Amino acid sequence: MTKISFRLATLEDLPTLQFWDTQAHVLASDPDTDWKWELELPRKVEWREQWVAELDGKPMGFLQIIDPQQEETHYWGKVAPHWRAIDIWIGEADNLNKGYGTQMMHWAFNRCFANPKVKGILIDPLKRNVSAHRFYKRFGFKFKEECIFGEDQCYVFELKRSDWESLQLQEKQ
Repeated sequence: MTKISFRLATLEDLPTLQFWDTQAHVLASDPDTDWKWELELPRKVEWREQWVAELDGKPMGFLQIIDPQQEETHYWGKVAPHWRAIDIWIGEADNLNKGYGTQMMHWAFNRCFANPKVKGILIDPLKRNVSAHRFYKRFGFKFKEECIFGEDQCYVFELKRSDWESLQLQEKQ
């Protein structure tokens, strides 16, 4: 399997991200959100990291890691300290089902849990996105609750550090 690399997203990624936002599989997972890329990409805040995943030097996916307690819109509502939330997608359909999403998730877990204070990770796929639910459950995410974010019905899943560590030990055996 080809290994992907990561770099911080920049304003130079604007055309690529805007194009990906038009792709059917991206719209199916996030139909109503305007990411305001032109404003957000150049803006650096302590509570957010925005990454581009690259395959042989070419952008193929996007990954955002936030501190949901510190995030300024309070999208996640009231969240305990030391949690992270992830947004992830692969930009073009021909890169789906090749293991790249799995690589991206493992990289995100390692990035989040490198901070020993982080207690867990949240993710919020649409309620109707059953394939995403299966994908996240494979990594040990557990259903937490159903929420409405804006106009979207979502399931919130969480991966606690202890569950992630248990899975890491199982994989080593």
